[in-house]
Formats: sequence, C-alpha cells, structure tokens
Amino acid sequence: MNTYRVTIEETLKMTVEVEAQSREEAEAEAERRWINSDYILDADNFSGVTFRASRKPPDRDMER
Repeated sequence: MNTYRVTIEETLKMTVEVEAQSREEAEAEAERRWINSDYILDADNFSGVTFRASRKPPDRDMER
C-alpha cells in the first residue's frame, strides 16, 4: 500500500466596498482594515476547497 500526503486548502472570500483614489489605494485600505480585524472571514464566507495528493517519499533510513 502507498502512503500519500494530501493537502487540503479551503478558500474564504468576501467582497467589500472601499472608497479610494486608485485600485492600489483601495487594496491597501482593504488590507489595513482586514489586519485591524474590521473584516472577519468565517464559515459563512466559504467559497471552495481543493485536495492535492502527492506520494510520500520513502524514508531515507529505509534506503540504507
């Protein structure tokens, strides 16, 4: 039987409106507010999940 390492990646997504002079300024302001916990993403913001498997490399000690 093979052993696999499976990475599970969940994605949360929220769209907010920010008034700004430019796209860069809007992104920076949204990031600042997110860092300050003005925006809290939780299970209600779930937008997807991916699963990626790769074979686990053999233990080096087993090769000797």
